[in-house]
Amino acid sequence: MSVVIQFSPDLSGWIVESLDNGRTPAEIVQSLVERRLNPRAARTVVDAFVSARRDGRPVPVDSLTIETGASDYVYEAPRLPMGPRIATFDRTIDVVARAEKPMIAALAGVVTPEECAQLVELARPRLGPSTVADARTGKDVVTDHRTSRGMFFRPRENDLIARLDRRFSEVAGLPVENGEGLQILHYGVGAQFPPHFDFVQPSNRANEESIARSGQRVTTLIAYLNDVEEGGETAFPVAGWTVFPRQGGAVYFEYANSRGQVDPRTLHAGCPVLRGEKWIATKWMRERRFVPAAAVR
Repeated sequence: MSVVIQFSPDLSGWIVESLDNGRTPAEIVQSLVERRLNPRAARTVVDAFVSARRDGRPVPVDSLTIETGASDYVYEAPRLPMGPRIATFDRTIDVVARAEKPMIAALAGVVTPEECAQLVELARPRLGPSTVADARTGKDVVTDHRTSRGMFFRPRENDLIARLDRRFSEVAGLPVENGEGLQILHYGVGAQFPPHFDFVQPSNRANEESIARSGQRVTTLIAYLNDVEEGGETAFPVAGWTVFPRQGGAVYFEYANSRGQVDPRTLHAGCPVLRGEKWIATKWMRERRFVPAAAVR
């Protein structure tokens, strides 16, 4: 069953202007609720605008059709171990704070200062403009709204990467082989990544084939490789969480269950860097062994 949410073109223009002016999706949703729009409908409308802008598609003008037959996301037992510490093969990681719905955790002591410096040194000469997956084609494209620079290490490319691949996989409780290549991103002043999801959306053939090969992405770990002077937070606007970048720390979150559902409450963003720079390492884990498209060509 589908439902059509209708709204005025003026409201569409106001949402776009609000996003352009830096208002968070959560703030816009609250404003719509204050205008007597149903909270769930308000969140759905704003999410549609954010998704369209992220993927380079036209934003809705006066209506939005949503499917209501799917059940709400069902939270299952988290993959992240319970308790204040996580023991991996080579170090103990502290759990500073955690939430269950959605499953988000702030971690400390994930990467040593020496490992942070080594990752930056190895990644710096290999950086290129960051890309996003085009929703229509699945191809990686450069866009104006993602302003970082990045690169990928191959899984277990060297001793350092192999060690981190194993450590990060143990945090998620998944086999090392389920991990995608470790991504390093660099953000200069003003660089940011607007609200987005990490799960793979089957909106094109390439994404459908990726899910068929490796299963859905299920967890993300973002490790901070330096202290940012100001800005650069990782914000979860729907969940109401903000994690500040501190060297060696990380934010971890889960967003897929055994029923094939994905959690829309894990919408998140890399806030603009206001002073200094930001370096992060991102590890995505899949349901099954990760098989890149290049491996089957």
